[in-house]
Amino acid sequence: MASASSISSYYLHNLCSNILQRDPNSKPRKNITTLNKIRTFPLLHRPPICSSRWEGRDSSTFNIFASVASADIELDETVEKVQLPKGDTWSIHKFGGTCVGTSERIRNVADIIVKDGSERKLVVVSAMSKVTDMMYALIFKAQSRDDSYISTLDAVLEKHKSTALDLLEGDGLSSFLSRLHQDIGNLKAMLRAIYIAGHATESFSDFVVGHGELWSAQLLSSVVQKNGLDCKCMDTRDVLVVNPTSSNQVDPDFLESGKRLEKWYSENPSNMIVATGFIASTPQNIPTTLKRDGSDFSAAIMGALFRARQVTIWTDVDGVYSADPRKVSEAVILKTLSYQEAWEMSYFGANVLHPRTIIPVMTYDIPIVIRNIFNLSAPGTMICQSIGSEDENGQRLESPVKGFATIDNLALVNVEGTGMAGVPGTASAIFSAVKDVGANVIMISQASSEHSVCFAVPENEVKAVSSALESRFRQALDAGRLSQIAVISNCSILATVGQKMASTPGVSASLFSALAKANINIRAIAQGCSEYNVTVVVNREDCIRALRAVHSRFYLSRTTIAMGIIGPGLIGGALLDQLRDQAAVLKEKFNIELRVMGITGSRTMLLSDVGIDLSKWRDLQMEKGEKADMQKFVQRVHGNHFIPNTVIVDCTADSYVASRYYDWLRQGIHVITPNKKANSGPLEQYLKLRALQRQSYTHYFYEATVGAGLPIIKTLQGLLETGDKILRIEGIFSGTLSYIFNNFVGTRAFSDVVKEAKEAGYTEPDPRDDLSGTDVARKVIILARESGLKLELSDIPVQSLVPEPLKASASAEEFMQQLPKFDQDLTKRRQEAEAAGDVLRYVGVVDVINQKGIVELRRYKKEHPFAQLTGSDNIIAFTTQRYEKQPLIVRGPGAGAEVTAGGVFSDILRLASYLGAPS
Repeated sequence: MASASSISSYYLHNLCSNILQRDPNSKPRKNITTLNKIRTFPLLHRPPICSSRWEGRDSSTFNIFASVASADIELDETVEKVQLPKGDTWSIHKFGGTCVGTSERIRNVADIIVKDGSERKLVVVSAMSKVTDMMYALIFKAQSRDDSYISTLDAVLEKHKSTALDLLEGDGLSSFLSRLHQDIGNLKAMLRAIYIAGHATESFSDFVVGHGELWSAQLLSSVVQKNGLDCKCMDTRDVLVVNPTSSNQVDPDFLESGKRLEKWYSENPSNMIVATGFIASTPQNIPTTLKRDGSDFSAAIMGALFRARQVTIWTDVDGVYSADPRKVSEAVILKTLSYQEAWEMSYFGANVLHPRTIIPVMTYDIPIVIRNIFNLSAPGTMICQSIGSEDENGQRLESPVKGFATIDNLALVNVEGTGMAGVPGTASAIFSAVKDVGANVIMISQASSEHSVCFAVPENEVKAVSSALESRFRQALDAGRLSQIAVISNCSILATVGQKMASTPGVSASLFSALAKANINIRAIAQGCSEYNVTVVVNREDCIRALRAVHSRFYLSRTTIAMGIIGPGLIGGALLDQLRDQAAVLKEKFNIELRVMGITGSRTMLLSDVGIDLSKWRDLQMEKGEKADMQKFVQRVHGNHFIPNTVIVDCTADSYVASRYYDWLRQGIHVITPNKKANSGPLEQYLKLRALQRQSYTHYFYEATVGAGLPIIKTLQGLLETGDKILRIEGIFSGTLSYIFNNFVGTRAFSDVVKEAKEAGYTEPDPRDDLSGTDVARKVIILARESGLKLELSDIPVQSLVPEPLKASASAEEFMQQLPKFDQDLTKRRQEAEAAGDVLRYVGVVDVINQKGIVELRRYKKEHPFAQLTGSDNIIAFTTQRYEKQPLIVRGPGAGAEVTAGGVFSDILRLASYLGAPS
């Protein structure tokens, strides 16, 4: 190869004059003396570290913007031309800026290359981390006439110089530093010309920016050579030819690039090549870049040109995730993706590859592997032709949905009107207007009636789009053929992607069901016939919650529910302890994560953004508790968009808390409670609450309101749902009163049994709350309303066991002291019952036939099921058309914090099942 000569002062004069002439309105900041000084600036000879057509030209013909084909140096005809071997012997590696960001990382890359077992390999490298941004900053500052471009250029020099000093030595070091200083000198002169002109052309900018890739390729190839291996450095501007398009992209010219690659390889044969990413040339040999994600694109083009076995993209993540891990912490690494799936996910914003990167390798069925340079043990994600995913019995081995992606900051434009239906060219006119303002249409959805067309555009472009449409269709709007051009702002797109969706029934149904259960409103839907993706538009504030909901539904993550516990007393405390003890089992066996985000009592509350550590919730509440504020509590528990589903568990007996259920359900918050106040309160409020529940996908569970842990509500609902007719419900609903009358036998006084029950913890702190029968009446009214009766609590006659004179006792202690004075009446009734072979039981009755209810003390024969109770057990008998001769009996413990908390816990797991957890 002929020796390289220096670039002449004529080139710089021509270059600077060219820049100045391109902008006739630009005025030099200083007089022409500066330009005259540049004309005589001597430039250094460039040692050929990276073989390139951009060096070694005769000074009289060298011009960076002119074709140099006529000056190509002919190969010695006596030397046999080396053919480029193509095929599986080649593997392509691409290392991004983070991978070559420091000298230590460059050594690591060199080590990976050397250890790669491929017979031949080509390595594409990006500029060192942050260098491309620094190079763009140089141009911006220079054309803004900001003198700090000089210090930025010095920083670029120092970054590469210090890296070279750490990596290289001897001739390799001196050669690289000589080249580096020459390039910096050239850039300084060029940037000075831009500074004077006040602007730079795109081609000129591309040439300046491309130096980052040149330097990193030179450094890496020199490190490999230092290890004693033959390695050539390729300036891809000599090989890759691309045609710029009007959309800020380029189209590769594979035919011309292939010819140039053959020529380059014949002059530089090697089994190991380090090539520059990002940069290329136009057919006129003008330097350019491959635009966004250009280095990945370079690797894919090289893979196609070499017909390589595989293209490996090295990055700083373990592979392609099923969703953005910043939004879905449980996102998983996908082992494989088809080309089409990767294409769809990347289009919708997933951090995979740019869609155009996939095209070159897809043509030749070359797989792309995404791997983590910082975690070599991770296998990564392979993007290739679709691979079968069924076992020997034809059962699917993986979810038909591969992943999810989102795009934020969008607006929907809806063009609507009866005059659109059946009118040819309407859609064409709409999108022609959009094209004229240069807006990017992300998604289109049209009703089959042709009554409306809606489409999504970036929010920063919607104002121009709306104005253009109103101008284009002004006559149609005035005439009423179009009714409106509406804009819906603050939208996001959620795309569900999977190649197997097309052959799997029910995927769309599962998707929309998951969104509905998370209380997500869908603005628009789009789905192609291929069914590679189903796209929905949602409100921006709902986007992350929607993403988490659908991700959980397809078993790519745990079913996670954000919980707020109100009332950490006996029942609430027992529930929190049960949640703590079962957390690991629920995660491991059922993929359920119940994350308690808040605990509040009447005075203090404990809040967390990630979930409270239940192993020490009592200590945390004392140490970090703050003043209770119900509004703030609900906002924090429900406002965490990383968790799609929220439930508030009310473990109090408070009427005010119960009055908030309606608002919570309307906000999309599920409610679970053992609190009887809502279902036994005013009928109008109850009916309003139940109507809201039925109209939405928000759940309201209250099993523990009647039988604690016993399945009373569930049994009743099951009977009604299956068409049975309820005739009568009769039962002992109070565990306290069950204990009292089970032990009120022989010669024992009623007051002694009550005292014993109080000391054992069976009664409320004031036993009158139990003896009054009000609690039983609330349970009766709940069952009556569940059976279809529209009764108020005041409609239920209640026989109170509190003697009339003691109802006004000042305290529970005074009541207990006075109660023995009134034992005689109940003792007499017990004796009469025993004489007749009966027992006394305090019961509640729902008489559905006569549409009434009652709570009273009754006598039952000793062989009756109600007479067989022991301890504090409850018993409920359902008499129905199916169970008329022999009632359906539900019996078991009906009181106590542990069993009530267990009933609430059962409702929580029922909710998790409804929301997508495996049953």
